[in-house]
Amino acid sequence: MPEASRKAARRRLAIAHGHLESIQRMLEDPDVYCVDVLKQLKAVQGALAGAAEVVLRGHLEAHVATAESRGDTSEIVNELMHALKYT
Repeated sequence: MPEASRKAARRRLAIAHGHLESIQRMLEDPDVYCVDVLKQLKAVQGALAGAAEVVLRGHLEAHVATAESRGDTSEIVNELMHALKYT
């Protein structure tokens, strides 16, 4: 994976981690408003989806785009389909 993709994914995961910590703190408060927790959970999901998108783009650029020249197109496609749960 390209280093820029690694860096971007780490950043997004750090954001998700921060949101998770915030949720844990919120749940220690008996007066926490449920919708506030749901908003933070949605933020975690968004950060994770963003990290997945960055990793996928890095994989596509570094491996899928060059699969034909290496002769492993079928293997790369099958691997990606399995990772995305389409097979």
